[in-house]
Amino acid sequence: MSRRVADQLTIVLAGSASLAIAMGVGRFAFTPILPMMLHDGTVDLTVAGRLATANYVGYLVGALAAMLIPKEWPQTTIIKSALLLTVVLTALMALPFPTTWTGLRFLAGVASAIGFVFTSGWCLAELTGSTASIGSAIFTGPGAGIAVSGLAASVMTALSFTGQGAWTTFAVMSAAISALIWRVFRKPGRDVEPFYVGKARTSGRVPRTEMPMFAVAYGLAGFGYIVTATYLPVIAKNAIPDSPLLTVFWPLFGISAVVGSLLASRVRKSADARLYLIGSYLVQAAGVAMSVVWEDAVGLIGSYLVQAAGVAMSVVWEDAVGLALSSILVGVPFTAISYFAMNEVRRIRSSHHARYMGLLTAVFAVGQIMGPPVVGAIFARQVNSDSAFALALGIASITLVVGAVILVAMIVMFPARVHHRPQER
Repeated sequence: MSRRVADQLTIVLAGSASLAIAMGVGRFAFTPILPMMLHDGTVDLTVAGRLATANYVGYLVGALAAMLIPKEWPQTTIIKSALLLTVVLTALMALPFPTTWTGLRFLAGVASAIGFVFTSGWCLAELTGSTASIGSAIFTGPGAGIAVSGLAASVMTALSFTGQGAWTTFAVMSAAISALIWRVFRKPGRDVEPFYVGKARTSGRVPRTEMPMFAVAYGLAGFGYIVTATYLPVIAKNAIPDSPLLTVFWPLFGISAVVGSLLASRVRKSADARLYLIGSYLVQAAGVAMSVVWEDAVGLIGSYLVQAAGVAMSVVWEDAVGLALSSILVGVPFTAISYFAMNEVRRIRSSHHARYMGLLTAVFAVGQIMGPPVVGAIFARQVNSDSAFALALGIASITLVVGAVILVAMIVMFPARVHHRPQER
């Protein structure tokens, strides 16, 4: 293995681990811990929704803060700060002071967004010029974090851990991983090329409506998946209360997200990234695999229909098989969507891309913030939880389809100018 390949692999692993902490723990550790907290009686679904919303609001604030952070600040210092803050905030959730939990989840969301934006930007920049879109591999981190946290929660549930014990365990795990990758984040960062070698646009030549339309489409994806991502273990417990498979679905979601990121590394770099996004939206209904097997627009559009189908699957097939399929179909495009979207931003806005990554992340966060309140409002009007979750998931599925339609309209309105260049040796 050459020195260059070894360095790239180190960056990929460190970036993936950083995103696993920022997203898998800072954002989504609450999901597998929630059943334990419900069992402990420390929260109910109303309080749980409030804590989830606080985290998503924090994610929005963090994304906006990422847009305002001066370009001169060292990216690696910001990444390390986000890692350290996530560890501390996770540990503090183990303390028996429920009045502080809303604030802690809010700050964890802030750290998560900043960690996501700057880890993504720094790693993609450092991996510029690498082959096989290796940069997409860093986006295995959130899925890996979700899978590991889900498996760990399964073990802790079997061992009758309390919610406090689970938060402590996740804090220790995050601290250990942060220590292992700490030294990798030492270079300040540099500018980076777009994902595909279409002609990158300067800020002055970007049509006014292009970025707002793209942001709206990405925000709809945030709402489309968040109901599943927040309540999947609770939905499973309601649907199959006595099943021994209750703790399987969340890790399966995470593993599927890892698979989706790896599949995304195989796509053609010369293609319009919006096609892959369409494929991923409609597959967060049928499978990012379509964007690998069928590398034309038809296959990609069909593959984007899969996030919607995956969300809908948990409405129409409420047994273990249906929940497993839903976990896979929603999970596979989960991080692939972020990868394609972040690279599309770098094409549209070739300068100051971190700010626009922050903008997109902020709009995505707005979509997520809407999820728990919508579920809460539906619960207030429905007789039972099964019908409430079914309605919420149905709305989420429709939202994803609308997002895909917007992307199709963008391809028609703003065609990308793509050219090939000789492959680097």
